[in-house]
Amino acid sequence: MTNDELRQLASDTRCVQAGYIPGNHDPRIMPIIQSTTYKFDTAEDLGDAFDLKTDSPMYTRLGNPSLSWVEEKVAVLEGGVAALSTSSGQAANFFAVANIAKAGDHVLAMSNLYGGTHTLFASQLKKFGIEVEFVDPKRSLEELTSHLRPETRCVFSEMIGNPALDVLDLEKVAALAKAGDVPLIVDNTFPSPVLCNPLKWGANIVTHSATKYLDGHATSLGGFIVDGGTFNWNNGKYPELTEPDPDYHGIVYTDQFGPAAYVAKMRAGLLRDFGSTMSPFNAFLINVGIETLHLRMQRHSENALAIAEHLAKHPDVAWVNYPGLKDSPNYDLAQKYLPKGQSGVVSFGPKGGVERARQVINHIKLITLVTHVGDLHSHMIHPASTTHRQLSDEDLRKGGVSPDMIRFNVGIEAIEDIIADVDQALAATR
Repeated sequence: MTNDELRQLASDTRCVQAGYIPGNHDPRIMPIIQSTTYKFDTAEDLGDAFDLKTDSPMYTRLGNPSLSWVEEKVAVLEGGVAALSTSSGQAANFFAVANIAKAGDHVLAMSNLYGGTHTLFASQLKKFGIEVEFVDPKRSLEELTSHLRPETRCVFSEMIGNPALDVLDLEKVAALAKAGDVPLIVDNTFPSPVLCNPLKWGANIVTHSATKYLDGHATSLGGFIVDGGTFNWNNGKYPELTEPDPDYHGIVYTDQFGPAAYVAKMRAGLLRDFGSTMSPFNAFLINVGIETLHLRMQRHSENALAIAEHLAKHPDVAWVNYPGLKDSPNYDLAQKYLPKGQSGVVSFGPKGGVERARQVINHIKLITLVTHVGDLHSHMIHPASTTHRQLSDEDLRKGGVSPDMIRFNVGIEAIEDIIADVDQALAATR
């Protein structure tokens, strides 16, 4: 069966089967091609590869068979035409924007971003001369549209905010991007392609930190950018895609690569020049992780909902936030866009404020304190003093991060054991 045929099958099947398709006598499991270089028979053959006339790998900084197989798997899972792998999720988000924005351009981003992404956009992109404006995604479409400018080059958001857990109103934000005639980029890390496919709801580009649920075992850094192939770049705003590229003897990406022009340009330029390449071994491990993604996301979602419901009734808990709770302000959006599950992250605040929040974390036993989210182990962290420490108090408030917040990555352990550990930590801090 081909990858095109697999696109018609269920996401569970695509997780297992897509990407690497073995031929007769080939290894059944995706191989690790641990090589930086590739043999060519003639100078002309290698020259054609450097001119992008063929898709043959020529140097692993720009591509490698192991990477290509995992890229194809993620593209098939998201319903895109092409994908690019990167060394981390941060690199993926940087590439996604920098591929189409330059000094003097403007990016409209939702304010409830992960702290690292917020700092990347507010600090590092600013040094490149790219202005990123943060807006509240809960505002009306009319209000959001008023922030569009002639120099706006994309709209950026997370499908589920980290750690505010706001669910993006995809259709509204897609309408915002359409009003500006710019692409909508959605970070789909928390839902994964199993729980949501933003491209089906109007997004144009999807990013992932593969370090999280795609890998699922806390072993491998990586990122992906998926091109939906649906945006018309020939609108006068993206000459880097529609006009000759002097770095490649005048190649026009939209002419040569059609719907996959965005990823082709990213690979030929940003990946070549910045070198943020995923390692073949990490590609192998991430591929193995994706093969069980559909099973893990179901268990993560079930456990997270059970924990949220338990905490909501706990006398020592001041508040709980999880999109799957019926009294959550995000519940209706979650049922619309994430009906199969709302992922594995819960946030809550214990009675007693910030000091008690820290003490609860200090008293966990089964659950661990690590700087991570999205793997099969249960973790807790205090975002205001760790992952979002660089943000100002005002930016923390806008991002939905309160001083007493505990971000709880609910793993796939037995739910009764997770609940027991939470209860003993809360009891120990009374």
